[in-house]
Amino acid sequence: MAYVVFSHGLDNKPEQEYLCQLWKRKLAHDDGLDIDGCGVASTLNYWADVLYPSPDTNLAAYENVGGDIEALNDATDLRTMPHKDDERLRRLARTLDVDPDTVEENQPTPAELAAVRAERVPVPAWLRKRIMARFVRDAHHYFFNVEFSPRPGATFRVRDELRRRFMKCLQDGSGSRPLVVVSHSMGTIIAYDCLRNERECPVVDGLMTIGSPLGLDEVQDFFPDWTRADGFPSVKLNGPWVNMFDPLDVVCGADPGLANDYERQGKPVVEDIREDNWGTWRHSISKYLQGKKLRRRLAEMLGV
Repeated sequence: MAYVVFSHGLDNKPEQEYLCQLWKRKLAHDDGLDIDGCGVASTLNYWADVLYPSPDTNLAAYENVGGDIEALNDATDLRTMPHKDDERLRRLARTLDVDPDTVEENQPTPAELAAVRAERVPVPAWLRKRIMARFVRDAHHYFFNVEFSPRPGATFRVRDELRRRFMKCLQDGSGSRPLVVVSHSMGTIIAYDCLRNERECPVVDGLMTIGSPLGLDEVQDFFPDWTRADGFPSVKLNGPWVNMFDPLDVVCGADPGLANDYERQGKPVVEDIREDNWGTWRHSISKYLQGKKLRRRLAEMLGV
């Protein structure tokens, strides 16, 4: 039996089971890919609770195909970035057109997020900068393994915990073949980090990255053993790496292709596929999962 591990992206999310079912419903929508009906087992690598005190309860926003920036309230502690002066992080901020000196305070407001989520307004340059500041913040907490307490009685080292959860999901599915990872946004960084750098990570048969920031040089700088000529995670990935992108996706659009950055022994092997979404917010996982090219390629990877 095939097994798929989903890995979500930025910001707060609803509870795990709802989010997993949402991903599957969007895949199956309008005569799409019904993985349950095809006998494919699945789970969702859920990590929003490492950074947020409780699940997002605004479920209506997730049924809207524009709903993919879901966190409406940031704790003050979550904004604090003790390593914001690290030159790698500053380069990442500048590449995303974000002022590295104002990342902590230059976060989008609830009203701004709601407007983008509902696609009531285009995404102007100033708001795009605020959204990108959120990605810089999350990358900071992950790559610097920040210790964070989202609620009383719970304290995590962010990178350690996110890696542990991802690998636990893979271990749970390791008795099934093919074992395929489908990751989005920040989730693609977690997936690649584990497959490339964790000795205990189980082997997988396929990796799909969606709207991934892994093409940015400034993200690659955080992987000390990465090289362009041999960045493919060959030891743990025994199959294809398919990278889905929309060139107007603000998270990956600066460098959406990965084939030239993650070669295997000097040869490009990552399959970059352009999947054009619609509307003003192109980073939405709900839109990507309805793409015909994504569905067709995922079905092939799962053998269904």
